[in-house]
Amino acid sequence: MGFNIPRGTQDLLPGTIEKWQYVENHIKTLCSAYNYHEIRTPIFEHTDLFLRGVGESTDIVQKEMYTFKDKGDRSLTLRPEGTASVARAFVENKLFGLSQQPVKLFYIGPMFRYERPQSGRMRQLHQFGIEALGSEDPGIDAEVISLAFNTYKSLGLKKLKLVINSLGDWESRKRHRESLVAHFEPSIHEFCEDCQKRLELNPLRILDCKKDKEHPLVQSAPAILDFLSDESKAYFADVQKYLDANDIQYVIDPTLVRGLDYYNHTAFEIMSEAEGFGAVTTLSGGGRYNGMVKEIGGPETPCMGFGIGIERLLLALETEGVELPISKKLDCFVACLCEESKLEGSKLLQQLRQAGLSADRDYLDKKMKAQFKMADRLQAEFVVILGEEELNKGIAQVKNMETGEQAEVSLQEVVKYIQQRGAQA
Repeated sequence: MGFNIPRGTQDLLPGTIEKWQYVENHIKTLCSAYNYHEIRTPIFEHTDLFLRGVGESTDIVQKEMYTFKDKGDRSLTLRPEGTASVARAFVENKLFGLSQQPVKLFYIGPMFRYERPQSGRMRQLHQFGIEALGSEDPGIDAEVISLAFNTYKSLGLKKLKLVINSLGDWESRKRHRESLVAHFEPSIHEFCEDCQKRLELNPLRILDCKKDKEHPLVQSAPAILDFLSDESKAYFADVQKYLDANDIQYVIDPTLVRGLDYYNHTAFEIMSEAEGFGAVTTLSGGGRYNGMVKEIGGPETPCMGFGIGIERLLLALETEGVELPISKKLDCFVACLCEESKLEGSKLLQQLRQAGLSADRDYLDKKMKAQFKMADRLQAEFVVILGEEELNKGIAQVKNMETGEQAEVSLQEVVKYIQQRGAQA
C-alpha cells in the first residue's frame, strides 16, 4: 500500500530547503537589528482562543480552522495564525509586567488553514510574524511596517507596493459600521450568503469579500477615512510622517480592511507588482490591534504586528529571478582506496568536522574514479586520498579540485593544511 502526502502540504527536500534556511536565518538577523526576540508557541491551542482573538466573523474561524477533540473531550485547533497565540503567551506569562516595554517578539513556524491550495498558498503554510505589544506610539507602527518592507527589500525584491489605511478607533469604526449597514442592508439579498451574515457580525468584512468585490455597492461603499475621529486622523498623519522620514514609499487605500476582526487604526499590506506573480498579489499584511489582549483576559494593551507567508516570499523571489547566495560546496571529500584506509578516513572526517569543516566520504565501496565523480557532484573544494601506500608513509594526498594542485601532507597536518589553503581561496 502506498501513501501520498496530504493535499495542501509539501515535502521540503535537500536542494530546496537551503533556500528556506537562508531566508529564515536572514529574517532572524534582521529581527535582531530591530531588537525583536523570538517566541515559540504551541502548534495547537484551545479553540476558544481563536474564536475570541481572531473573530467569529472571519473566514479563518468560519471555514478554515483544523479543529478536533482530544481524549479529554477538549476542543483544540491547529493554529491558523500566530498573533492570537503570542497574545495568549503575553497574558499567561505576564509579559506586560516586564520593565522593558513594548515587548518586541517574532515567530517563524507552520500554520494550518483549510483552503483551496494554490501557488504559494498551502494548507500547511509557514509564517514569519512580528508582534510589538505595549506601545501606542505611531513610531512603532512605522517601525513594524519598515521591518516588513525591509524583509523583502533586503532579500533583493524590487517590484513592491506598500498600501496603508486607517481603520480608526472604536468610535470611528462604530460610526462607519452604522453607515455600512445602512448602505448594504436594502440590497443585501444580492450578496453571497457569507456577506449576508457579515452585515450583522462585521459589515466591514463585506468590503473584503472575494465573491462580491465587483458589486457596485462595494465600489461605492462609504470609506472609513470619512468617519475618522480627530484623534484617529492625527494618529494616521503621524504614522505617515514617520514613514516619510524613513523614505518608505506608500499608497493610501481607503478600501483596505484586512481579513481579521481585531484590527484598528493602522492597517497595511505589501504587494508584488512583478509580472507573472499571479492574480493574488498580496505578499503580507498587518496592523494595529489594541483590543485583543484585553479580549482574551489581559490588561488593556496597544499592539502592532504583521504576518509574512514564507511560501509567497519564496515565490516572489523566484518570479523576480532573485538568486539567493547559497553555498552548496563541500569543504573536503575523503577518498578511501582500500579497506584499511576506511578507519583512518573515519578519524580524519571526525577531525575535519570538529574543526568546523564540512566533510564526507563514500560508503558504497566505489572505485577511485567513481569517488572523484562523487566529489565533483558534491562540489568538494578538496579531496583527501588515502590508500595503502599513503597509510604506510603516514601521509595523505590532498588535491585542490579547482586548481588541480596536489600535495603530500602528513596525516597530522591535513586539517591545518585544508584550513589554510581554504582561507586563501
